[in-house]
Amino acid sequence: MEVKDIHTANRACVATIGFFDGVHRGHCFLVKQLQEVAAQMGLASAVITFGQHPRKVLHQDFQPQLLTTTAEKLQLLDDLGIDVCILLDFTLQLASLSAFDFMKLIKEQCHVQALVIGYDHRFGHQRSDGFDDYVCYGRSLGMRIIQAQPFVAADGMAVSSSLARKLILQGCVDKAVECLGYAYSLSGSVVPGHQVGREMGFPTANIQVDEADKLIPADGVYAVRVYVGGKEYGGMLSIGNRPTINNGIDRSIEVHLFHFHDDIYGEQVRLTFICRTRPEMTFPSRESLVAQLHKDKEQISKILGY
Repeated sequence: MEVKDIHTANRACVATIGFFDGVHRGHCFLVKQLQEVAAQMGLASAVITFGQHPRKVLHQDFQPQLLTTTAEKLQLLDDLGIDVCILLDFTLQLASLSAFDFMKLIKEQCHVQALVIGYDHRFGHQRSDGFDDYVCYGRSLGMRIIQAQPFVAADGMAVSSSLARKLILQGCVDKAVECLGYAYSLSGSVVPGHQVGREMGFPTANIQVDEADKLIPADGVYAVRVYVGGKEYGGMLSIGNRPTINNGIDRSIEVHLFHFHDDIYGEQVRLTFICRTRPEMTFPSRESLVAQLHKDKEQISKILGY
């Protein structure tokens, strides 16, 4: 997949527009329709998206909780077989454009010959125009406008980025897979911790997430798969404030890797979430916490097949 900006986009294409956070099953269904139209017209398929959440530009105090970083989003779109991804810089000037002016911009600068619009998607200043308006504008610009069909999940799930976020914030990472179509993940670097886990016989890698806007699942203990140094390991992950050892308000992300003893400080790690096995709990003593950790490890080892 070619990644372009508005100045380097140079291929006549059929495009769709959106932030595409999570690139979930509904997005995939839209992309498939886009690709079918592009094939019929003999043009490249293109996704027009943004590197920064539009609301963060419009409201500086807005704190997005993103399902995917820009790099993750681009990889997921590439996996779908998109020909071109055009990353626009979302600015206040861009936000002030009417739908017509925005369509004129992508027609002239991005060479969009046809625009596939999500069935409920609106764009342009104040999002006041609807699909019939887009068709009218497209006609005057020489751009074909196509309304995509909505995605209907077999189980009736109303798939959306908002639903995926809600499930992950509840700790229902296994349910979120049904929305996203893949296991949710976090990436980050291993940083020094307080060595408390090592003292209890469960050494952990403390993870500092790469992107501040990345959504962190609910506090609790999770079964995860851990990717480091090109290898996969099973892991027992804890997210929370570690109340039994009086960690204060600091929220930590720690993973105990099974059958692993190497020093990986400074290494990049990717975690994929399988399920949450329990919420964070306060124990009456360290001894009772250690006893529970042994139970957690046994349960998660069975879940992961280790």
